[in-house]
Amino acid sequence: MARPSEPPADLGPDLLHALAAVSADGLGVLDGEDRFTFLNPAAVELLGRPVSDLIGVQAPFRTAGGQAVDDGRVATWPTPDGGRRTLRYRVLPLPDGAHAVWFSDVTDALREQERLTAIIRAASRVAGTGSLAATLDAVAQEVARTASIAAAQILTLDDPRQEIRILGMAGFGAAADFTDRLSACRRLGAQVRFLDAFRSGQPVVVLHRRAAILADPRWAPLHEIMAHPDWDSFVAMPLTVRGRTVGVINAYYRPGDDPGPSSLAFLEAMADHAAVAIDTAALLAQTRSQAINDERHRLARDLHDSVVQQLFSMRMQARALSGRLDATPDPASLRAAAHELAQLSQSALADLRDLVFELRPLDLAERGLVAAVRAHAESLEARAGLVVTVDAPPAIPPTDDLAMQEDLYRIVQEALHNVVKHAGASEVTVRFTVGEPPDALLVEITDDGHGSAAPPPGAGRRTLGLVSMQERAQRWGGRLTAGPRETGGWAVTVRLPLSTHAEGGTQR
Repeated sequence: MARPSEPPADLGPDLLHALAAVSADGLGVLDGEDRFTFLNPAAVELLGRPVSDLIGVQAPFRTAGGQAVDDGRVATWPTPDGGRRTLRYRVLPLPDGAHAVWFSDVTDALREQERLTAIIRAASRVAGTGSLAATLDAVAQEVARTASIAAAQILTLDDPRQEIRILGMAGFGAAADFTDRLSACRRLGAQVRFLDAFRSGQPVVVLHRRAAILADPRWAPLHEIMAHPDWDSFVAMPLTVRGRTVGVINAYYRPGDDPGPSSLAFLEAMADHAAVAIDTAALLAQTRSQAINDERHRLARDLHDSVVQQLFSMRMQARALSGRLDATPDPASLRAAAHELAQLSQSALADLRDLVFELRPLDLAERGLVAAVRAHAESLEARAGLVVTVDAPPAIPPTDDLAMQEDLYRIVQEALHNVVKHAGASEVTVRFTVGEPPDALLVEITDDGHGSAAPPPGAGRRTLGLVSMQERAQRWGGRLTAGPRETGGWAVTVRLPLSTHAEGGTQR
């Protein structure tokens, strides 16, 4: 350890040496131009250079024009290996314009705090309801936001031999064709190290990776993109969930910030969040597929039970009518048979129109959500004998996204279907209101039934119906609840923040 420089004579050597001896942190003295004139051994060690190279050098600390600085400010100091240290310091004015400064290295503590903050933000993103791509892009942004990492990617693949999908990326600028360029590198024989992490399920750490990639002609298709961030070393952390590796996080570390144990632990935590998001999206997709298949089966049953049966009756009635024409005609009986045939055809046509409307409610595009719900309510009243009231203000927040309108329509449709099938209700109300925050749309479906419109455990299709409703609401950042009312009957409530509908629309 180099010996500290001699203290200024007018400061009092005994006092200064005493302070330097008892201080566990760095202690220095700055002249009127904030240059080092004295450093204790701890300060020399923290700054990482010989004392002879530090005396007279401009300090990173600011002395605030002769005022004491005791609010724990931080400054950055470059290290000989190209890294950076974050120093927290305090300043005390001394005679003749000099200043005493106490400082300590808080690099690791601040980075740990930064990483914990990123983990918490990533967890809130995963717990939120944005699309998978938006969620993982936000996780990649959190990784790249930390001081030691210049760029990050989140990639998924089912098999190392198949094409790679990038679901989140930060720090590379415009790199929309990254996967195409990566595929070209693989065809040239480039060694893609993150595939090792995918195959083994273990993190892969490669120091000084950037120089090797930029010097390798097999990586030429990606040289332009990989040269953009200022990075040096590389880590591939596998995304593992339920014992299966579903992808990797690639982290590109800044020069001088080689990955250590705490940084790897941070990446592992972020990988866990990303893996959960991917797994949840896959499970929701399976549930959505099951709900779609279930809906198709219901429509097929409804088609058979209504339209097909009525067409069969029309066919039999037409044959009977033909037989009467061959015999002695009776105008009265012929008229009655023709009237019955007309009624059957009218009923079949109405049922067919209802089924077509369920497949794609055209009124959404032509007249909007509320008008489409009113049309469905009128049809339901005619078919089920249920009094359906649709209550909506003259103007509601704009819902110009047709996909979002259809999801809201399907929620109302499924809720009304459950009322008809399970609630034993005579009246139901569909109410549209503007909730809190002001740009949120609230839709409530309430009935006067016996409170069993919600699916009890093991109710099969009805359970899938509720899952489908909740999923449709969550797709747009909304929340759906269902339960009995204190006054009797059942209520289904969906609250949709319309300000998020643009982001949610990417999920469809």
